[in-house]
Amino acid sequence: MSVDQLIAVCGATGRQGGAVARSLLEEGWKVRALTRRPDRPEATALAALGSEVVEADMEDVESLRRAFEGAYGVFSVQNGLLSGFDREVVQGRNVADVANHVGVAHLVYASAGTGQRGTGIASWEAKVDIEHHMRELGLPHTSLRPEAFMELMTDKSYYPAVGTWRIWPRISGEDKGIAWMAVRDVGVVAASVFGRPESYIGRSLTLVADVKSLSECRDIYHDVMGKPPVTFPLPVWLFDRFTRGDVTAIWRWVKTGEFELDTAATRAIHPGALTVKEWMVLQRESANQQEV
Repeated sequence: MSVDQLIAVCGATGRQGGAVARSLLEEGWKVRALTRRPDRPEATALAALGSEVVEADMEDVESLRRAFEGAYGVFSVQNGLLSGFDREVVQGRNVADVANHVGVAHLVYASAGTGQRGTGIASWEAKVDIEHHMRELGLPHTSLRPEAFMELMTDKSYYPAVGTWRIWPRISGEDKGIAWMAVRDVGVVAASVFGRPESYIGRSLTLVADVKSLSECRDIYHDVMGKPPVTFPLPVWLFDRFTRGDVTAIWRWVKTGEFELDTAATRAIHPGALTVKEWMVLQRESANQQEV
């Protein structure tokens, strides 16, 4: 597969979209970065790397048509925590409809969860609806399903101090094995999937780079950072107000649900996917550089 073709990346100034755009650029693809705010620093950074940045809104079909014109592939990602899960479905369906209309050859979709209905988790159910719509269209696509991002342990916008280190253990327990994946490695996997459509179109890929319990992650954090993660008290009901109750619903499911914990399939695609410890070391090094 020639990598000099154009991929339109939705949500390019977000975590997953940004990681995918950067990985595609590194592999030699042409990237059209879609964002509602082309003036954001993240968009400017992508432009400096060689991406074409265009203004588009996943609720504006005409803007998507312009953005997808001439694209070989599309990376589709929505954030229901920001927009609401009903709007997430609308956005995901719009992306699929327009990609199908303009003849996109391969759509890679940022999914999550089990891919099955009935979990009671709003974000997962929304993604099932979107994937069902893509199948009905006959749209050639691949779904990527990471379970837990390593960024949940340090990224302030994920409320890690109170969420990951205090509320999650209370709900799921300290010793349950969690399937972890760094966002940057999702980008690498997506680029690999675009490069081998014959191997991945029609498939759903559960992404697991490392399996560690929250207790093990806390120990790794302490060993690498030289201190335990700092937390503070917060009632679950208040945390739910920030996260639409969806995050704690996932953690309740994790307590008893079964998820893929085998790293082999992910490492077959991306052998260098970071372990929790490797990722944590990079966070320490990044923090040290910022202090200099």
